[in-house]
Amino acid sequence: MLIWKLDDGTLSSHPVGMVEVKICGLTTVDDAVRCIDAGAHAIGLNFWARSPRCVDVSTARAIVDAGGDRATMVGVFVDFTLYQIRDVLRETGIEWAQLHGDETPELVAQLLPHAYKAVAVKDGSAVELARSYPGEHLLLDASVPGTPGGTGRTFDWDIAATVAKERKVTLAGGLTPDNVADAVRAVKPFRVDVASGVESAPGTKDADSVRSFIRAARSA
Repeated sequence: MLIWKLDDGTLSSHPVGMVEVKICGLTTVDDAVRCIDAGAHAIGLNFWARSPRCVDVSTARAIVDAGGDRATMVGVFVDFTLYQIRDVLRETGIEWAQLHGDETPELVAQLLPHAYKAVAVKDGSAVELARSYPGEHLLLDASVPGTPGGTGRTFDWDIAATVAKERKVTLAGGLTPDNVADAVRAVKPFRVDVASGVESAPGTKDADSVRSFIRAARSA
């Protein structure tokens, strides 16, 4: 991982003004370590049973152990109960919860400060929906019926830019090495999130694509 010296002399893997990169849907320790070595700031581990990128608790724990403190670990949940989420976080050592189902603002609030809602964007009404959820962070993804996330589809980035003026937005949805720089310039998000856009197969990351994505995001 690259390290920058900030103006105050401290060292950081995320210099001020640079967008963070989250690689989501990791299923093996080796892939996770390669992504972190390439400069990923965050790793997403999916616990939705219907996802081809779903991991079990033991695999997630191994990835967290291997990643150490070099990246933020994020658990992806779809309609888990509060107690189920807390159990997984405790058993794996994952710090953050990303909520992709029909979770209520009240449930999100009980997991703060290390939790955020993923909002599916269909049209401009997503701005008010985003405002209904508590917390500093928020994820925006494309709305595709029957799919809670990881759709590989983009949406109107102007909507995301509006939300990003108010919250720390993680921008997801159809991002690739070819369009992520444009997305960063258009939205100015806190973080960009990619899964299928850097894969050779569902759950298997392509190392060259990961590096290209991170370089492109930083170039913006």
